[in-house]
Amino acid sequence: MSFAPFNRLYLQLAGLVEGRLWARVLLGLALGVGTGALLGPSTGLVSAEVARTLTSWLALPGDLFIRLVQMIMIPLVVASIIQGIAGDGDGERDRLARLGPLVGIYFVATTVVAILVGLVAALTIRPGRGGSLAATAVAVAPSASPRHDAADIPALISGLLPTNPLASVLSGEMLSIVIFAIIVGAALTSMSRERAEPVLSLLFSVQEICMTVTKWAMRLAPFAVFGLMARTTATSGLSVIASLGLYILTVLAALVAIFVAYLLIIALFTSIGVKRFVQSAGDVLLLAFSVASSAAVMPLTMRTAEEKLNVPPDVVRFVVPVGAIMNMNGTAAYQAVATVYLAQVYGHDMGLAVLALVVVTTVAASIGTPSAPGAGIIILATVLASAGIPAEGISVILGVDHLLGMCRTSVNVAGDLTACAVFSRRGGAAASTA
Repeated sequence: MSFAPFNRLYLQLAGLVEGRLWARVLLGLALGVGTGALLGPSTGLVSAEVARTLTSWLALPGDLFIRLVQMIMIPLVVASIIQGIAGDGDGERDRLARLGPLVGIYFVATTVVAILVGLVAALTIRPGRGGSLAATAVAVAPSASPRHDAADIPALISGLLPTNPLASVLSGEMLSIVIFAIIVGAALTSMSRERAEPVLSLLFSVQEICMTVTKWAMRLAPFAVFGLMARTTATSGLSVIASLGLYILTVLAALVAIFVAYLLIIALFTSIGVKRFVQSAGDVLLLAFSVASSAAVMPLTMRTAEEKLNVPPDVVRFVVPVGAIMNMNGTAAYQAVATVYLAQVYGHDMGLAVLALVVVTTVAASIGTPSAPGAGIIILATVLASAGIPAEGISVILGVDHLLGMCRTSVNVAGDLTACAVFSRRGGAAASTA
């Protein structure tokens, strides 16, 4: 038997993936899905125990990749935000005064729009029509957070300010860490350059260390994607995905609409062409899709914005870390669709008042959602509680949550890159006058 055709195929594939991270990630993704399908329960090639053992080992590079990048996430967030605010001395005070509030307003406004897109998609397509969760829901979903009345809001707001930053780091309270970094950065701008310089030099070194570790992690990326997709497909199976097809299509429709809106923003409000944006963002969007964590790809997001989109570093250092915590438009749209879907299958009638409450609750829940796989499903329990929908219904959509988590993470990262492009001119102009 001649192996020439196989050799030619290998050489073609090798030429395709050589030096192209996106191609290697895509190849790992396809091979991972195929391997997972073969090891899944539907084929019966191996027992469930053997499949679990094999996929655990296959997913080891993926687990190492995620842990490696999560290890540097908090130092990178703190160093990047403080550098972004105070990096260029006294001139940064004016830039922060202009850029900071605008970034916050932009993130909240786009989050509201994303939620409305999700609600419109779910109310139009009606993915839960004709279904019933009364007999199928199982109490395996995370418990909903307790409701809060108006008297609790001041305490919730003051609770965002960390009394012990180290405790916030240990518990992973990212929103509190971001607030701490912003305060420290603002304080450094009020100090003389001579006194602030040692701290800024240290933070610059910390940032460079994090970027170096990221370069090492990127070498694992194709293998990480292969293993994670193999484990996910083998565990959930393709049949689970098929059974919730209309729900999945509704979420994907909302996410595609948001991504198209980002491309319109790029075309109308930036000097970056749509084609260039898509080509530049390809690597990081595919990697975000694969690892389902915007925090895990944050260093690559920053490199993409700086090196491929030519966004000023001071804008990138501020917008991307804050966006990784606050700019969760893909997650917000998903939560809106999931809420309406579960309301439909439970037979709950959602009036305008309930929909408005869903919008408000989803905005609050999305801002500060941990940038980790599976975090969105936990926050969803809070949104369901606000609408009076039993949180136990989450158990029905858990099987496809990881797949949808991968999709919404890509949209989240695209949103961060879009925000960098939008504020590029303003930040660059400010920086040039500093």
